[in-house]
Amino acid sequence: MKSETEKWLEQVKKDIRAANNSFNSRDYEWACFQAHQAVEKSLKALIIEKKSFLIKTHDLVLLAKKLDAPEDIKIKCSKINPSYIDTRYPDVPKAYSEVEVREIVKLSEEVISWIEKNL
Repeated sequence: MKSETEKWLEQVKKDIRAANNSFNSRDYEWACFQAHQAVEKSLKALIIEKKSFLIKTHDLVLLAKKLDAPEDIKIKCSKINPSYIDTRYPDVPKAYSEVEVREIVKLSEEVISWIEKNL
């Protein structure tokens, strides 16, 4: 039977793959949202693994702080964080460029890689 952490990480893989697929099909806002979700779930997986509880928030920086993540991880999270709101609500319109989305997906993959190394 899969552990709780493994269940979260399985979803992370699906979300980051979906983010890359959305990027490739030029669905940029959706790619950003999916990248954010992948990072959020990976941070939560590490919290579950290390601290045995779940923090219910979408704030990547807060989650990174709870893990005492290095400053560069917190900075990457702060750059990804706005895409949770910007991509979901029409009253906060933000058109993401290809360059911006590529950076968000790349940063997301870097945060996920750090998390995998720390599990």
